[in-house]
Amino acid sequence: MDELMERVHVRPVLKWAGGKGRLLPELLRRLPTRFARYHEPFVGGGALFFKLASHQRITQATFSDINPALIEVYIALRDCVDAVIDILKRHYYDEAYYYAMRALDPAKLSLAERAARIIFLNKTCYNGLYRENRSGQFNVPFGRYKNPTICDEPNLRAASGLLQGVDLEQRHFATVLDTAQPGDFVYFDPPYHPLSSTSNFTAYSKYGFSEQDQVQLRDTFAELTRRGVRAMLSNSSAPLIYDLYQPYAIHTVYAARAINSKAAARGKIAEVIVCNYDADGAFLSV
Repeated sequence: MDELMERVHVRPVLKWAGGKGRLLPELLRRLPTRFARYHEPFVGGGALFFKLASHQRITQATFSDINPALIEVYIALRDCVDAVIDILKRHYYDEAYYYAMRALDPAKLSLAERAARIIFLNKTCYNGLYRENRSGQFNVPFGRYKNPTICDEPNLRAASGLLQGVDLEQRHFATVLDTAQPGDFVYFDPPYHPLSSTSNFTAYSKYGFSEQDQVQLRDTFAELTRRGVRAMLSNSSAPLIYDLYQPYAIHTVYAARAINSKAAARGKIAEVIVCNYDADGAFLSV
């Protein structure tokens, strides 16, 4: 695992709230030794996928997310990376231009234009935060940066290479039950259950993520266990999460959180990694 962390790897294309870059060592040491297909139903920035795929730990993969704009970025990078790069090179860092791009109707743009727009907004918005209102519109204000990198061409091309052959779909997390087979591995990184009323950020998409969704996710996790599919899940250290996943291996870890509107509120915070298997890979009873 230490060797895996030391090697150069493809970086996530998007900065995403709850991104797992800082938590990778904890995730990597708890992975199953081997698995067939890799599934990630809340793909976000895809830090774990890019780490594993960079080092040939993944041969087959399925990405999905409820957010169509996010999935389209990965589809465009997989299928038309040259066009995305050409468009990104024409974007520039300017406040008026930012708001003009934010106001565009995505339905009137091509796939490559929509993907480049999301990458541009992500690189130049306030604190790299992706947030949607209830109408599904990106609504983060302009960010103040010295010289943001809008088009990292080498990393985009490397990411495109790793995405070749990956199945990408916009869909609900529970549909993983339609695709995951015994011997596969599923990593869930859902919107975290809030530790307090002020930490309740679930606006990655217009749908939000409720306590009822957390319960449905636990039921999906349990069904995968019954079917012989190994699964790992990240979430907050809220009491509800400990209660929901009582039968499983719950590991409390500490991760730095960089996305917060107040710098003073950023820092290390306890969260959990839940596995439906023990250190030897044996399934834990439901």
